[in-house]
Amino acid sequence: MAERILVVDDEKSIVEFVEKSLKRAGFEVEKAYAGKEAIQKVSVSKLSLIILDIMLPDIDGFEVCKEIRKFSKVPILMLTARGEDTDKISGFEFGADDYLVKPFNPRELIVRIQAILRRFAATPSIDELNELTVGDLAIELITRNVRKGGKLIDITPKEYDLLLFLIHHPGQVFSREEVKKRVWGHEFIEERSVDVHIRRLREKIGDNAVDPKYIMTIWGKGYRFNPDLVRGKS
Repeated sequence: MAERILVVDDEKSIVEFVEKSLKRAGFEVEKAYAGKEAIQKVSVSKLSLIILDIMLPDIDGFEVCKEIRKFSKVPILMLTARGEDTDKISGFEFGADDYLVKPFNPRELIVRIQAILRRFAATPSIDELNELTVGDLAIELITRNVRKGGKLIDITPKEYDLLLFLIHHPGQVFSREEVKKRVWGHEFIEERSVDVHIRRLREKIGDNAVDPKYIMTIWGKGYRFNPDLVRGKS
């Protein structure tokens, strides 16, 4: 069955342009022209990905993204006409997985979508366990949920990918560029986005940036995950 993508934009010409590109690439398409309509469709439809414009007539794309993340982890690719760093960073902070600046090449759009879907569909595996315990974190490998002290953490798909990647390589130092390539799988995001994701992930897992338990900053080099927490699990 073809993967279904929801396109959210109030400009019908943009929606039609994107729809044609997606259908040529073999995707099924749903459409929404406002934020509340998009949230409603996500709540009742089985989707593989959402293409979400920031500028919408009722509520903006950031708020839509925030609301969707309360009940769904479906990947979100945000569209922005401005291309400002603040827009990109805000999108990531609200739970977006990638962004694309208008106007864009339809081929780049398809490449980004395919990369996101590959990452999201990949089944993480450290060992044969369905749940991995690291410190006071419990990482559920099938549901992709993360719990701290038994309490579910509101973690985005990209934050989950980042956390699991670091756990896969305990003690190994990765630069921002290396993290970007290994976790995002393409060159389209800026390195500062890695710092944003690290900061947000630390906040959610209760990691102190000054004296971290999990993710350590190696000044001038990058980041590494505390190897003492995952010995015998890699």
